[in-house]
Amino acid sequence: MSTPVLHCRDPLDSRRVDAHFAAEAEAVRRAGGDVALLDHDTLLAGDADAAVARVPQGLGGVWYRRWMMPSETYSALAEALRRRGAELLTAPDRYRSAHELPGWYATFGDVTPASVWHPAPPAADPVPPPGELAALAARLPAGPAVVKDYVKSRKDAWDEACYVPDLADGAGVRRVVARFADLQGEYLTGGIVLRAFEPFADRGEPPAELRVWWLDGEPRLVTPHPDSPHRSGPEPELGHIAPAVRAPGCRFVTTDVALRTDGVWRVVEVGDGQVSDLPRDVDPAHLATLLVGTG
Repeated sequence: MSTPVLHCRDPLDSRRVDAHFAAEAEAVRRAGGDVALLDHDTLLAGDADAAVARVPQGLGGVWYRRWMMPSETYSALAEALRRRGAELLTAPDRYRSAHELPGWYATFGDVTPASVWHPAPPAADPVPPPGELAALAARLPAGPAVVKDYVKSRKDAWDEACYVPDLADGAGVRRVVARFADLQGEYLTGGIVLRAFEPFADRGEPPAELRVWWLDGEPRLVTPHPDSPHRSGPEPELGHIAPAVRAPGCRFVTTDVALRTDGVWRVVEVGDGQVSDLPRDVDPAHLATLLVGTG
């Protein structure tokens, strides 16, 4: 029996899939799966029951695919679907543990750069006071670092809002953190994260990455990272990464990996596979076949 996939509807036509994801949805249908539609805007506005009003009753186990959402919103979606007889195949606690760095860092600590973070409650200034920021930076090895939140970085603004040349430069650290927070605005998730910078083999700024798609603990698909779709390189060695992927029990996970200058593959980012971008030049049939065939 095929597994249905829940997609976001077109904001202007409730009967159609959002144009951004139409190719993926069509690939699901070609693979023999059903596509159900969710109103993502209504979900973010806080009305989960209305957002899933067009989801058929009794759908059973279902994957969600595409627009990212806060963990609290995902939990509300899961409850609303449950009331309609549908069950997200990634439970809310598993979504959070794969989606947000504090949830996955403990199990990936040996295969990813050292990281520290400062939670930012809603409506609070996400930039820590100078003393707290300095204390946070002091917990990392001396040298450069990267700034991000629990989910995203601003690699598109590498020099001004991502890369910190020297953690000992308190003013410089604060400048990059403040600019990152300013650019993220209302989309800043969780809090501020500092990650030790590691030199990668291609020496890019930011480095080239590959995205590995894991399903039930196995690497099932390797694609370019959406931010570097035309870069290619050696096939990643994943044996030392696999135990960390399997430990939290998350069924559908992505890891963005890069080759360090010492020849070791390192995890740059972890994500829930349901909300991870698939590069546009990758045939969506590869991913659709995986999801439809796994209940």
